Amino acid sequence: MTQTSKMLSRKENGVGYVIFNNPERHNAVSLEMWESCATILNGFAKDPEVRVAVITGAGEKAFVSGADISKFGEERSSEAAVTRYNDAVERGYAAVHDFPKPTIAMIRGYCIGGGMGLASCCDLRICAENARFAVPAAKLGLGYGYPGVKRLMDVVGPSFTKEIFYTARQFDAEEARTMGLVNRIVPNDKLESYVKDYAATISANAPLTVDSIKFIVGELLKDESKRDLEACDEIVARCFTSSDYQEGRKAFMEKRKPVFTGR
Repeated sequence: MTQTSKMLSRKENGVGYVIFNNPERHNAVSLEMWESCATILNGFAKDPEVRVAVITGAGEKAFVSGADISKFGEERSSEAAVTRYNDAVERGYAAVHDFPKPTIAMIRGYCIGGGMGLASCCDLRICAENARFAVPAAKLGLGYGYPGVKRLMDVVGPSFTKEIFYTARQFDAEEARTMGLVNRIVPNDKLESYVKDYAATISANAPLTVDSIKFIVGELLKDESKRDLEACDEIVARCFTSSDYQEGRKAFMEKRKPVFTGR
């Protein structure tokens, strides 16, 4: 496990965990935390032992509840400071959204504002029954930029995106599932074990295949003129020339579980 004052990370059985550790403030995020998030994930991206990343918050009350307003005096005290803060936030989001391996948001309690932005950057969202979701920008008079709106709309579509922003209200876990914001709802006391097993299932599959799907889906979400179809073809071809492809076929014929190496 590595640790900063407000961020934790660890590796366990092919899964890398990134934990926002500010429970006394419902895991509100400071500049330091955004910078640490990007650093941790960039390390996991280069680590062949990590096949899946799980993003979560410490404690029982929140995933992430947005920006740490108590830090605004020092972190947004000038135009240059605001620019640095905004850049760090976007780097944090990009580190999650562009992570080349599967990502799972493990959500309990409040997932508010920047927490919704963070969750929408993940590939999958699994939440506890007590999860609550909101983007309260319209109650605060805040503008919300194109990248964040697009990432949310890619998950829930335009109509629900408008509803989330127009009403600025909190949605419960079942409403979030109806919108397609979350993939699964789990009893509060089962969340951690469920996500652990789910991540292990993904981690045991062929990494080249799984990562190729993430890449291709990412290309499909781009404007058609910006899609790299040649790269899609290359990443699929790499699967068919891999040792894992041979291992998968051999294991199937021998009626055993395959052991994939990502090569």
